[in-house]
Amino acid sequence: MRLRVPVRHHLGQAPRRDQFAHLHQQRGRVAPRLRELHAGPLADGAEHQLDLIRAEAQRRGVTIHIVIDLIHVLEYIWKAAWSLHSPGDPAAGDWVAVKALAVLAGDSTRAAAEITTETETAGLTAAQRTGADACVRYLTGKNEFLCYDQALAAGWPIATGVIEGACRHLIGDRLDITGARWGLDGAEAILTLRAVISNGDFDDYWRFHLAREHQRLYPGTAQGQYTLGA
Repeated sequence: MRLRVPVRHHLGQAPRRDQFAHLHQQRGRVAPRLRELHAGPLADGAEHQLDLIRAEAQRRGVTIHIVIDLIHVLEYIWKAAWSLHSPGDPAAGDWVAVKALAVLAGDSTRAAAEITTETETAGLTAAQRTGADACVRYLTGKNEFLCYDQALAAGWPIATGVIEGACRHLIGDRLDITGARWGLDGAEAILTLRAVISNGDFDDYWRFHLAREHQRLYPGTAQGQYTLGA
């Protein structure tokens, strides 16, 4: 299946309710089977973002399974690692790997409990255990969004890297060039064209474009119906 690069739907740092409504509307148009598969969006764990997604899903009467980007979870696990290891200790990497595998297996509750136990056993001060406590709160508080075992079994993405990469290629590499100034209409036109090219659909699009232009300029005639005679 060819990866389709999205064009119109880019959420900023503070997503608005109407943006999520538009995303759900487009989702229903281009992938109606997602309603049957109960697929859900990736999120970074921000409560405001989660509230907007859940409210829109409830309004539309669909069941979704929100998955938090694994990279965000790993950031918290690393914070816990540095509470329990000296700076630069190579053993921290192995410790993170063990906890990450537990989370990937759908057992974030056990990972949180183990971190709590290790923190208490180490006898850390309140300041020293700040990172570990933050990780435990995150794993327990976001537990319902950390079902990576189910997501992987269903073939769902668990990180936004491919999306961010597509945005960098599609948008950043073109719109961020030195000296460029864009209006909404011009930027939309350029991004649409780049998406068509990236998806390998330019030849089909160009034939369609020429046919429509011919009908616009010469309504009622069919392009190519006449042959030239010498």
